[in-house]
Amino acid sequence: MFKTLAVRSVLLSTTLVALSGIAAETTPPVAVTQILKTTNSWDGKPIIYPPGSGEVTALRIEIQPGAETGWHQHPVPSFALVLEGTLQITLRDGSSRRFGAGEVFAEVVNTSHNGRNVGAAPVKLLVVYAGASGIALTNKD
Repeated sequence: MFKTLAVRSVLLSTTLVALSGIAAETTPPVAVTQILKTTNSWDGKPIIYPPGSGEVTALRIEIQPGAETGWHQHPVPSFALVLEGTLQITLRDGSSRRFGAGEVFAEVVNTSHNGRNVGAAPVKLLVVYAGASGIALTNKD
């Protein structure tokens, strides 16, 4: 009887270990989630890369509540992830769009725009510029 009980305990333990391995396998060790894939900036214009030797720059930008970037242009493509807050971007023609925490967008290229923090907390952005050596990332209007 003790031998049968011992065998059953071993079988049960082995089954539980095997099942726990199956449960662990359902979660991949590395997960990839595409957050942006586009050929256009947020205003619908095509993204065009500058000629020259490529240069990638990543910036963390923080905009205080009520603050604005001032009117400016980017001569190179850039891609932004809003980490915190709410940012409103306005074009010279008056059109605008709001982006909140977790949203990703392709910035406008060679188009005047102004960014404004419309929330009560700082806007925190991660912006990656796909430029070229010797070309400025931003030009003030």
